[in-house]
Amino acid sequence: MDRLSVAIVGAGIGGLAAAACLRRVGIDVTIYEQAQRFARVGAGIQQSPNAVRVLRRLGLEQQLRDIAFQPAAALNRQSDTGELLWERAMSAASEEKYGAPYLVLHRGDLHAVLASAVPDAVIQRGRKLVGLAQHGSAVRLDFADGGSAEADVVIGADGVHSVVREALFGAERPSFTGRVAYRTVFPAALLNGAPIDDQAKWWGPDRHIVMYYVNPQRSEVYFVTSTPEPDFTQESWSATGDMTELRDAYRDFHPTVRSVLDAAPSAHKWALVVRDPLSRWTEGNIALLGDACHPMTPYMAQGAGTSIEDAAVLSRCLDGVDPDGVATALRRYETTRKPRTSEIQALSRANDMNRFKAANELVYGYDAWTVPLA
Repeated sequence: MDRLSVAIVGAGIGGLAAAACLRRVGIDVTIYEQAQRFARVGAGIQQSPNAVRVLRRLGLEQQLRDIAFQPAAALNRQSDTGELLWERAMSAASEEKYGAPYLVLHRGDLHAVLASAVPDAVIQRGRKLVGLAQHGSAVRLDFADGGSAEADVVIGADGVHSVVREALFGAERPSFTGRVAYRTVFPAALLNGAPIDDQAKWWGPDRHIVMYYVNPQRSEVYFVTSTPEPDFTQESWSATGDMTELRDAYRDFHPTVRSVLDAAPSAHKWALVVRDPLSRWTEGNIALLGDACHPMTPYMAQGAGTSIEDAAVLSRCLDGVDPDGVATALRRYETTRKPRTSEIQALSRANDMNRFKAANELVYGYDAWTVPLA
């Protein structure tokens, strides 16, 4: 039987994870990425046990442990008094319960670990997708540079503004929440010795801030906020925030929070929008993955984790399939994954601490390698 050829659009975390998982089962993969190079964008990311379990099977767990920070606990505090509202164990106790660690790290470092699992020759950079066409059991991809390619399968892992999704189902209309996220990574030395928790979420009446270290040396600190700002609607990770406005928005928070905001030299900001679950992820031999089909608010830290889960389940569904069986395999992937991602989308959107407590087992106990396929 001829080996399947899969074209993945997008070399982000989901696209790289999909390539690594598909190559693991002997499927030929090419990634088409519109950027000319990868950049270490200033952002933190959390890899909970459900995601680490996938990466373990790819042989990447030790690399992650070497570069990530493993907090003893995730603390939830009252914004002004610092009162401890809920403590979630994240070190040995969590690892024993869920069979994998809970790690926090720099998004760029996670991306680099995933890239190490995919030969560079597999990734074609500077290839911006402009069109798709299915004919028979093949899919043609057209690029802005005038070139084209063909594959048995196309996976749209091209993020929240997915060109593949729009080509399949038309333009979407997300709803702006009236909130923005400020985020940055900066040297911990700028804190001048001011103490912070390993990881903490500070809950205010109408806003919050999450902060944690992103490496074992505790030399870099990350924070991300959810802040009311109804007049800002730019959904871009590269827009620059006004630090004076940000500090003023958290002037009533605990001195620990204010010390972190005072120390940060700059931050990016983007509008937080919500999207309803898609009714479909697939069309023939084309499917979506990650943020392209189930983008989430950042409140549960599961955007990347669920993308990595998608990659493992996709590889299981396509393993051993010939070109005539691709459409059925992709529908199986969608049917297996969509109930879970839709539930996590709704949980994250609610941003409710008690609902998060109740969802621990649902989220962290999931094993994408063994979950029954639809």
